[in-house]
Amino acid sequence: MSDEDSLDFAIVIYREDDRWEAEMLPVSLTSDLEGLIHALRQQPSMSGTIGLVAVGDEFFVALRVFGERVEVFLSDIAASWDFPLAQQALEYLDVPVPDEDELDAILQDEETALPAGDLSIFADLGLDEMELGILSGDIDLLPEDVLSSIAARLGFSEPFERAIDSVFG
Repeated sequence: MSDEDSLDFAIVIYREDDRWEAEMLPVSLTSDLEGLIHALRQQPSMSGTIGLVAVGDEFFVALRVFGERVEVFLSDIAASWDFPLAQQALEYLDVPVPDEDELDAILQDEETALPAGDLSIFADLGLDEMELGILSGDIDLLPEDVLSSIAARLGFSEPFERAIDSVFG
């Protein structure tokens, strides 16, 4: 997949009438964590909302918002040097952005990505910490593929894919 083919998207997933729904959010939210959290809070849902964001072929962010509680998962802390959303996610999680030496050490092992945040973000929905860690650490998968896999495991693959197709065809 070339750079022109890589996707930046933000999507909100929520339950309505006991079934999952998904809607695309403005692409500008792929670089604005506070705006993303605000948008997720605007979506009425008794069980909270899920936000999934893919930034090109670089990384993804998953969020869950339950009223005032916000859980955040960043797939790769190394992205914090180049992408505002990744940096904002680390700041939100109170995880220091790695300095140059730390980043070099992280990037030496090109076979893995180092996530940050709540690995148990989807445990109550059936995706445990270990599985999320394995999915997010697979550098052969593009962020949208990982998010599609997460959507399938959590039971909202159809609305997720329909929302993606509505924008990207």
